[in-house]
Amino acid sequence: MPYPKFPESCHSALCRHLSPELYDSLKGRRTRYGYTLDQLIRSGIENPDSSIGVYAGDEESYTLFAPLLDPIIREYHHFDPETERHRSDMDPSHLKIENPDPDNRFILSTRIRVGRNLHCFPLGPNLARRERLIVKCMVSDTLRELSGDLAGRYYPLVGMDEATKTRLIEDHFLFKEGDRFLESAGLNRDWPEGRGIFHNNDKTFLVWVNEEDQLRIISMEAGGDIRRVFTRLSRAVGELQKRLTFAFDERLGYLTSCPTNLGTAMRASVHIRLPRLAKSMDRFREICDRHELQIRGVHGEHSESEGGVFDISNRRRLGITEVEAVRQMSQGITELIEEETKLSES
Repeated sequence: MPYPKFPESCHSALCRHLSPELYDSLKGRRTRYGYTLDQLIRSGIENPDSSIGVYAGDEESYTLFAPLLDPIIREYHHFDPETERHRSDMDPSHLKIENPDPDNRFILSTRIRVGRNLHCFPLGPNLARRERLIVKCMVSDTLRELSGDLAGRYYPLVGMDEATKTRLIEDHFLFKEGDRFLESAGLNRDWPEGRGIFHNNDKTFLVWVNEEDQLRIISMEAGGDIRRVFTRLSRAVGELQKRLTFAFDERLGYLTSCPTNLGTAMRASVHIRLPRLAKSMDRFREICDRHELQIRGVHGEHSESEGGVFDISNRRRLGITEVEAVRQMSQGITELIEEETKLSES
């Protein structure tokens, strides 16, 4: 395959960093799981409106294709993968924060998730059908062993009855087949086989199996008690780590298919109602940029706000610990609430 031609409208990280010379130097490389440069960049080629445009196929992708991936990682995370090392800290006792909205005036819900993949398996874009089924069995068996407030039930997507499907949709738990970006990356192969959902009895702990990453571990609840949500997530991850070995690199942290999720692989977010700030987007973005926060619509990436409700989350994941990421998010949310309050009083 020759060097791809990007349209003038393309502004992805891929088109900024992939030169013809770099393409020629990497195109003959192949990881031990058979992943190639053309597979790595396929989503960004087929979707020139991508913001990043690359998906790793296994752990080795991050070393074999480092001449392309390292500059993308450096640009997105403000982290030098050649000289720096990631630090992890999921100890809730280190998270000294208060609920930024104790009266529940602004924050509708809090949701913190981490992505995880199993060591010695390819990542999702390069996962064969048999491997995906093995991952599903390993993870679902582990989830069924959880006890206490984490105990619940695993629901395979294949053969799911309509009543269960309706309930999971109403609870906003059921994930759909991936979008065109994930489709191009190979993440929708064999859908829905090997995929499933687990949630605890209280509906505050959820695991997606073989969506974008092999595990999306999620803690959530109504309101703004961010520390309690983080504490539950930390306990859950600790229990799973007793039985499963996750892909981790001392340089890049927890390894994920999309480079934006490297490091903590954490997205700590709130759904928050800010109707007045919604009319002052310059000020809104200024506050979020200062705290390294990302603004999304109420239905997540590529969606719009509804009724002044936004999904606000941490942007940085690599070179920052889990505790630091959640603390930074909480501080930014606190300032957003203060600004919204000022606008309502003016």
